[in-house]
Amino acid sequence: MIRKYKSSDLQTLREITAICFEKVSIDKNIEDRFGCIGDVGWKERKMSHIDDDAESNPDGFFVAEVDGEIAGYITTRLNRLTQIGGIPNLAVLPQFQRRGIGRQLIEKALAYLQAEGMLYARIETLDQNPVGTSFYPTMGFTEVARQIHYIQPLSKSNE
Repeated sequence: MIRKYKSSDLQTLREITAICFEKVSIDKNIEDRFGCIGDVGWKERKMSHIDDDAESNPDGFFVAEVDGEIAGYITTRLNRLTQIGGIPNLAVLPQFQRRGIGRQLIEKALAYLQAEGMLYARIETLDQNPVGTSFYPTMGFTEVARQIHYIQPLSKSNE
């Protein structure tokens, strides 16, 4: 079942984020290369994105449940100027993957974005995410660009 997000879901969704993004997070890549930055680990940085999503567009935040247990979620963003809606975060717990839950979540998000007047939906993934790079095209997304992320320490003591 896919339902609307409730504020009482937030902590569980943060925990799902930490589990699901470990191998596919820019923040984790940074920490692997440079260590913990500013006493804030990659999990907390990535989980804070979910806080931002919940605050900025709670109406476009959807939760998947299986037998009353939260299995995953999807978040959306609206850009009324460009009419391009975004899907910043999608996660399904490993034990619930390959059951069509990700597909249902994307379909729900796309329907929401269309109902809100968006003409296109945008989603991003890292090249190191084989699920995203293979799954999103099956959902009708077309690759339009690749991006490289760089980071630089701002002082010698940060190297």
